Amino acid sequence: MALLSGAIALSARSFSARWLVVVEHPTQLPYPSGVNLSKLIFVAGASMKYDVIVVGAGSAGCALAARLSEDPERSVLLLEAGPDYPDIETYPEALKNGYQSELASLHGSEHNWSFVGKPTPERPNDMYAPRGKVVGGTSAINGQVFLRGVPEDYDSWAAAGNDEWEYIKLLPTFRRMETDLDIRDDFHGNDGPMRVRRHKEEAWEPLMHAFHAACVSEGFRSGEDMNNPESSGVAPLPMNNVDGVRLSTALSYINPIRHRLNLTIKPNALTTRVLFEGKKAVAVEAESGGETFVVEGELIVLSSGSIASPHILMHSGVGPRGHLEEVGIPVVHDLPGVGQNYRDHPQVGIAFSAQDDVQMNFEASRTQLGLRYTATGSDLRNDMVLFPTTFSTPMGDLTGPGEDFRMSCILNLAMGHGQVTLTSPDPHVQPLLEYHFLEDERDTERLRDGVRLIVRLTESGAYQDILKERLYPTDEQVASDELLNAWLHENVRTSQHLVGTCKMGPASDPMAVVSQYGSVHGIEGLRVCDASIMRDTPRANTNVSTIMIAEKISDFIKEGK
Repeated sequence: MALLSGAIALSARSFSARWLVVVEHPTQLPYPSGVNLSKLIFVAGASMKYDVIVVGAGSAGCALAARLSEDPERSVLLLEAGPDYPDIETYPEALKNGYQSELASLHGSEHNWSFVGKPTPERPNDMYAPRGKVVGGTSAINGQVFLRGVPEDYDSWAAAGNDEWEYIKLLPTFRRMETDLDIRDDFHGNDGPMRVRRHKEEAWEPLMHAFHAACVSEGFRSGEDMNNPESSGVAPLPMNNVDGVRLSTALSYINPIRHRLNLTIKPNALTTRVLFEGKKAVAVEAESGGETFVVEGELIVLSSGSIASPHILMHSGVGPRGHLEEVGIPVVHDLPGVGQNYRDHPQVGIAFSAQDDVQMNFEASRTQLGLRYTATGSDLRNDMVLFPTTFSTPMGDLTGPGEDFRMSCILNLAMGHGQVTLTSPDPHVQPLLEYHFLEDERDTERLRDGVRLIVRLTESGAYQDILKERLYPTDEQVASDELLNAWLHENVRTSQHLVGTCKMGPASDPMAVVSQYGSVHGIEGLRVCDASIMRDTPRANTNVSTIMIAEKISDFIKEGK
């Protein structure tokens, strides 16, 4: 079946068609009697087959669908569980206003899956884990830091049997995906979909000037380009935000190419499982408007993220045999690594109140600068990062009483890792997210030292006219390793940089889920393309690397790899 509705059309070449509907405007006839036009392409019993089905329209899914649909002969279906906003006029303010970045990711907000997780074994399962539920995915609700990892991150993936992922091979991909509005050199692109800029020094808020001065006084070097492969120290953050607008992959990749006749975007459609013939993926089952439908695809690509992609795989019968049998899901293929290797950047926030006469411009970006540095005694370059953040309004779970600004201390390359497991055979039930933060003493030591660095920075003269009081941790906690360790375990939380649950690696790696080309081991016609295939968290916010993965895997698919 094929459908033309308004400006959107599907290529009949790729479909097993019972009938063809041609409708220039949704209110016009003819179409088969009794058919609800809004659900037309998912009529029960209709046989539909796309060249590629992309499940999840997030950072990776939007980029992948855009690149694969460049070939007009390839039909692409992009399925998204959340809503779609086809133009900037209908785009919700919470998504568009990147300077109020936390509003879109508040627990319970409209475009947030509002997952909860268990940060440490001794704490309850109540840590908020925001994920975007909208075309654009988490790129539509995140903090917009457009930061690459260091070359060593990607080279470590290559060293584990994934030679296509060396940094030197990825650099052209990083350049292709961006338009850097500030820097033109061999490391940056100038004609890609994602626009990148930095806050100029003359636009820094007083808190940011104080942070910069304190870092320089502490001996850290000052720079301009955090995406230079040799970068370290304090510098303006590269951000996919221009004039206050959060430039998600929906705005940057999808909106400019919605006119393509071979691209179909189906929002409000929850994919529950992949269907197989033997060990070949042939279709997806999804729900929309209270109805269940099945769509066939020559190639099915899960781009649903580090929580949902392993969740869908396991509900489809692909995962650790013992766990699937325990939950009551028939096993299609035993793949022990699915849901394992769950990695993130553990962080804690140190809270401060400001002097009564300090005026903060809450219309400006809340985060403008960052400090990347190597922890004392560590051989992992740039394994720590500090971000100062201001708050303008009560932010629900994000702020405490009297808090005016915060310094976040983030462990950029943690040793510990957790897992994503099922708690029910019902695909609507959220999986259990176990992070196992700070179980490795090296992680605790580095985060502890980072907190003490923040204390030193904020006690310097640069903050004397700004800072009124440090609210937590207390002086007593900072002075004692034992007390500070306890405070860290009680307060550590996610940086929302979730990766690793479908990690890439050769078939000889028993915990690898996909090959370096994203193909699921032991399954034909199924790939994973999102942050879940990363072997570890890059030493950076993960959005750039996730989009890069989509760009890279789109090349692999086009090349037949």
